[in-house]
Amino acid sequence: MGTAPIGILGGTFDPVHHGHLRIAQEALEQCELAQVRFLPCGIPPHRTAPHAPAKARWEMVRLALNSHPDFLVDVREVFRNDPCYTVDTLTALRAELGDQQPLCLVLGGDAFLQLHTWHEWKRLFGLAHIVVLQRAGGQPLGNAMNGADAALQAEYRARLAPGARALHESPAGAVFVADMPALEISSTDIRRRCAGGKSIRYLVPDTVANYINTNSLYRTC
Repeated sequence: MGTAPIGILGGTFDPVHHGHLRIAQEALEQCELAQVRFLPCGIPPHRTAPHAPAKARWEMVRLALNSHPDFLVDVREVFRNDPCYTVDTLTALRAELGDQQPLCLVLGGDAFLQLHTWHEWKRLFGLAHIVVLQRAGGQPLGNAMNGADAALQAEYRARLAPGARALHESPAGAVFVADMPALEISSTDIRRRCAGGKSIRYLVPDTVANYINTNSLYRTC
């Protein structure tokens, strides 16, 4: 029967929004995950520094996940003062959870297409499966891979799993493509709306909107 995998969803969550939550829900259901761990990043190595401080981003994720029993927040990255590399985080999780526990790193299609630029990216496949969420109505990942880095193409083709059950039968190494509804929500747009004094209701959970307003976050962007 195998063991239910644990999903890992990282990001700056600046702020966390319904798009992030829907990604986690789709991964949870389509891959039959035991849980999804949200890992807010402290200092991201591939992008500019977050707008909100680490504590605020952690608090917003905690508030967003409060009513979902299968989602939890992991703080191992968010309060670090050095760049957070996914390979190091997965290595630490693997040490804690054991060699046999399946782990699934959950990524959007755009992030997967840039995976070859990540620190020690090939090691990721020895530490976790990778679940790629492709947006409905967008270019299928298989087509997009034709223009991807050659080494990434080779890994993708060699590791592509025919179904989600493969994620339960081994601890790491497979790539599985799942479908994601087209939700055009972005943290950048939410920050712009906050700076312009516009409502962000229905884009983020009410608890997150209240936190942003109470703490006067994103007044400039």
